[in-house]
Amino acid sequence: MSPVTEALVERVRRRLAAEAVPPSPENVARALRAEPGVLGPDTVLAIVDQVRRDTGGAGPLEPLLGLPGVTDVLVNGPDAVHVDRGDGLEATDVRFGDDAEVRRLAQRLAALAGRRLDDASPWVDARLPDGTRLHAVLAPIAQPGTLVSLRVPARRRLGLDDLVAAGSISPDGAEVLRGVVASRAAFMVSGGTGSGKTTLLAALLAEVPAQERLVVVEDAAELRPRHPHVVALEARPANVEGRGAVELRDLVRQALRMRPDRLVVGEVRGAEVVDLLAALNTGHDGGCGTIHANSASDVPARFEALALTAGLPREALHAQLVAGLDLVVHVRRDRQGRRVVDHVGVLQAGPDRLADCVPALVLGPDQVREGPAHEALRAVLGRGRRP
Repeated sequence: MSPVTEALVERVRRRLAAEAVPPSPENVARALRAEPGVLGPDTVLAIVDQVRRDTGGAGPLEPLLGLPGVTDVLVNGPDAVHVDRGDGLEATDVRFGDDAEVRRLAQRLAALAGRRLDDASPWVDARLPDGTRLHAVLAPIAQPGTLVSLRVPARRRLGLDDLVAAGSISPDGAEVLRGVVASRAAFMVSGGTGSGKTTLLAALLAEVPAQERLVVVEDAAELRPRHPHVVALEARPANVEGRGAVELRDLVRQALRMRPDRLVVGEVRGAEVVDLLAALNTGHDGGCGTIHANSASDVPARFEALALTAGLPREALHAQLVAGLDLVVHVRRDRQGRRVVDHVGVLQAGPDRLADCVPALVLGPDQVREGPAHEALRAVLGRGRRP
């Protein structure tokens, strides 16, 4: 019996590709007849399994995507594959034969998403049919080899009680956040990449009364709140001819015409910030979204940078920010890599009339500590809006 080698599998793969047939046992057995020596049934089945992994789904990454709790699978060239299951990055035993194999996988995944990935277009950011977010960059632009990042959609739709059980927030902190939702305060969830912003926002949206209509606008569909009335709009990149793009800003405008009780922008990252702030200042209470920031106090500066690129003057931006946005809930990863709800800030105007996010509560996994803007937060929770 001949051993199952990568060279043998590659020859079988090429024959199947040339014939444009699926890797069934019959087709693999026929392809193996061209190989020297006698191959037993175990060898045939082993090659069938390997070729199927390499030509369907995420190939050798497929078992990792099925691990309980996995949120990210990261490929750093052929010799380093990591996963994140909520406690930081973990190295795996998965390896690729060479960078060409990683490249083939990245290109096949891009094709599944209807996108192009080659030397002329060496990176891709897309969503796969099952909802997995794909980002890939080809070598030699990427080092130490082709890079593939897969963001796995949540299999469970977590609520605040689940976050309490996971140690992300204390029971008292969860009650504060329930009060934020009940007050119809406008808020943003801030944090770094992979800090759990989307997970927390989805949990908060699950607390919205069932009779309210949520209109969710996202660059890539990730929010899946446990709520009976959710409608969603998803942006679309341009096709290979550079046409057909649907921008997030256009979708925010469309959402405002869809009778939203709550307007939700999955991630504020560009010119749509202008339309979101306009909505929050014209009667759309309870609007919310996420934004990348190192802390809640950095959120006004982040809004300013985004608004300036859209042509909104600094003074106008800060005036609308203070008038329209009530709170910021910040999430982060602790030193063990766990995602935790860190603090809540209140938007207030400073002496220079610029927006300032003042800490109101520090939320640890087992405690709540008051900050300088605690009384302002009480006013928001008590009346829904600041006086």
